[in-house]
Amino acid sequence: MKSIKMLVLSLAIMLVVSACENKKPVTVATASKTDVKYTCPMHPQIMEDHPGSCPICGMTLVKKSGQASEGAGIGLNTVLQPVNGNVISSVGSITPVEKVTSTEILADGYLDFDTRTFNNIASRFSGRIEKLYIKYAFQEIHAGQRIFDIYSPDLVTAQQDLIYLITHSAQEMELINAARQKLLLLGMTLTQVNQVVKTGKAFYSIPVYSAYEGHVHDVAHSQMPGATTTETPTDFTNNSPLVIKEGIYITKGQTLFNVVNPHRLWAIIKVSQSQAGTLKLNQAIRLTLPDMPGTPIEGRVNFIEPVLQGGDKTTSIRVYLDNMDHEFKVNALVKASIQTGTVKALWIPKTALLDLGNTKVVWLKQGALFKAHEVNTGLTSGNDIQVTKGLLATDSLAVNAQYLSDSESFIKTKGNE
Repeated sequence: MKSIKMLVLSLAIMLVVSACENKKPVTVATASKTDVKYTCPMHPQIMEDHPGSCPICGMTLVKKSGQASEGAGIGLNTVLQPVNGNVISSVGSITPVEKVTSTEILADGYLDFDTRTFNNIASRFSGRIEKLYIKYAFQEIHAGQRIFDIYSPDLVTAQQDLIYLITHSAQEMELINAARQKLLLLGMTLTQVNQVVKTGKAFYSIPVYSAYEGHVHDVAHSQMPGATTTETPTDFTNNSPLVIKEGIYITKGQTLFNVVNPHRLWAIIKVSQSQAGTLKLNQAIRLTLPDMPGTPIEGRVNFIEPVLQGGDKTTSIRVYLDNMDHEFKVNALVKASIQTGTVKALWIPKTALLDLGNTKVVWLKQGALFKAHEVNTGLTSGNDIQVTKGLLATDSLAVNAQYLSDSESFIKTKGNE
């Protein structure tokens, strides 16, 4: 019995020893996650244990250790680039498109009187207006219409000289003809002079007739005694009564009224200097008035002003218009569309361009880095803009230039460093 117990005990010991020999050593499971952390260069508070994008700005996360990220290919030197000329981002990119496109100039302008129809009515002699037949601004008059009566001591004296010569020196025809010519040059009509010769009596109140027809505009404000403002014939916004009134004295050579033909207007269109080079005389142009939708006006580029007006950064062009039915009003705003033909060039979306005033910038992609790059631009066509210098068809650039721009930093390019 004792031997049996010893045998059982021996077997048990052998089993335990065998189990210990066959059992593999227990180890702690290796964590799938490493101790490497990824952070955002612009927002260091962002810490992730895997590559990705910053949830705040969208920039590619980099290893906190500064070692290169295998997924993004970003090294420490890339991260340390100046932020006012380089940006790390995963924003989408595009390439310029080389294509033939119909080009169009869109510009704004306004309507104005055609100054070629301006005619001044001026006084040929000093005197006092006895009777005025023009009662309000924009009154329509016709050639040969009586506009005012004037008493002029100089004119009365010239008439009396003619009467004296006819009465006392009828044989001095040369002097008589000279006196008659003087009255005609002073503004008297041939009928009036013959009446003086026939009756032997001078006119003390001389009728004055218009040599032009159109609408009357008052331009005498700056020439009146005590006037403090200067007005030009193109300023037609004054609704005050006429300055020229019955009983006032006028001087020789003083402009009293401006007569304008309202049937002829022109549209003044302002075109940017970058687009003005494509304009040509007689080029077709379409005008639309916001106040008259659905009624486009077809015209031609009739004149291109050769100078810039008072620091204006645009070039003015003129389009001559007929206004026989008085449907167009002076100072009305107009929009112009000018087809300038077709051009083969590189085109990029307007969103890919950042306008800094004198400098135009795009963001060229270099690996994971976007670098500010200066370009020159030309025409626009819809949502695209022409690049005339600074880009190749193989370049890759950010589709949204404004997104990569820091409003608090001055963007540096090769052109302004």
